[in-house]
Amino acid sequence: MNRTVRKFRPSDYWRIGEHESWFQDMAAQGLHLKKMGKFFAHFVKGEPKKMRYRIDVTMKNKISPEQMEMYAESGWDYVTGYQYFQVYSSPEELDAPEIHTDPAEQSFTLKELDKKLVLNAGFVVVAMLLIIGMLFSIWFLDGTPTYILVEGLVIPQTFLTIILGYQAYNSLLAANSIRSIRKSLIEGKTIDHHAPWKKQHQLNSVIGFLFTIVAGLTVIFSFTQLIKMDTKTLPEGSLALPIVRLADVEQNPALVRGNSEYMSDNVDWSNRYSSNWSPFAPVQYESDENGLVPGERWEDGSGEYSPSIETRFYQLSFPDMAEPLISDLIKRHNYENRIEDFIETKNPSFDYLMVRKEEDFKEVYASKGKNVIFVRYYGYADMDSVVKAIEKKITE
Repeated sequence: MNRTVRKFRPSDYWRIGEHESWFQDMAAQGLHLKKMGKFFAHFVKGEPKKMRYRIDVTMKNKISPEQMEMYAESGWDYVTGYQYFQVYSSPEELDAPEIHTDPAEQSFTLKELDKKLVLNAGFVVVAMLLIIGMLFSIWFLDGTPTYILVEGLVIPQTFLTIILGYQAYNSLLAANSIRSIRKSLIEGKTIDHHAPWKKQHQLNSVIGFLFTIVAGLTVIFSFTQLIKMDTKTLPEGSLALPIVRLADVEQNPALVRGNSEYMSDNVDWSNRYSSNWSPFAPVQYESDENGLVPGERWEDGSGEYSPSIETRFYQLSFPDMAEPLISDLIKRHNYENRIEDFIETKNPSFDYLMVRKEEDFKEVYASKGKNVIFVRYYGYADMDSVVKAIEKKITE
């Protein structure tokens, strides 16, 4: 039984001369073309032979038996088809006449393909520009690219856009290549049936390997984020996580959990914590907690004293990202306040510390090494209590 051997294609489908040359070289090594796939060519292992291969262009999905017979009578046997191309072979010693003896006439076989590839390229490029525009707006429209990178949700989309961008580039290359071949044929120049293919093969192999890695990373990142992403109700007791709790700041034994304002999927979203992951911040937590002190009221008489606290914690892969991330977090969580409204405070317990306060509101952004923490607190505890609570959590 003849063994089938698969070989990675050396060049893109529109490189007619390179494909013909490659098929001939493979036949000389005893590998005879059987079928063309999208990425691989299938060869049958046999005796080495000197063969000639020619590729004809047709917009039809299949060629008729009558057309095959006509070519066979001229010494060319049909082998296989791929895309808009049909492959024929003939033993070299047969010295069969060329399928196309007039280059100008052969150019007409490329006319419809030329139009189709130009239209395809135009559509793909417009679509690609829209995708790039949307991706660019996600990354840069609100001026928080470090935050977007750390959150990691756009990383798989970016990788996918790179892959699609390369496909768009290939569409342009295909349209330009077929047009160049057609122009050369009109000028009377024949296709080079012995065009060098090895350099392009090496380039395609490298590009294929790189894009395989990119595709693999996209899948790995997406699945890891899905696995790591979780939200649970915050327990009333202590929790060994780097998030600041209301009890850490209030230090009031009368403090109890506040009423739940929103329940979904058995999660109290007024008192919850979530975990996330990205390659640039493998440890991420965020929490919201609401409390109540029975018998104590807000000074403005609006109701019972009900402090609340929000925490965001990031353990970064690179400590140099900490300060840019804090800057982005301030922009992200403050639509009315500018970064100038925050006060940079020197504290030996932190590498970087930014604070802002208004009566019953305190907001703190701090970093230590790879750790970044953001806390927004509503209540009557002072700023020192908030900072001390953060200090314990950021160094744990």
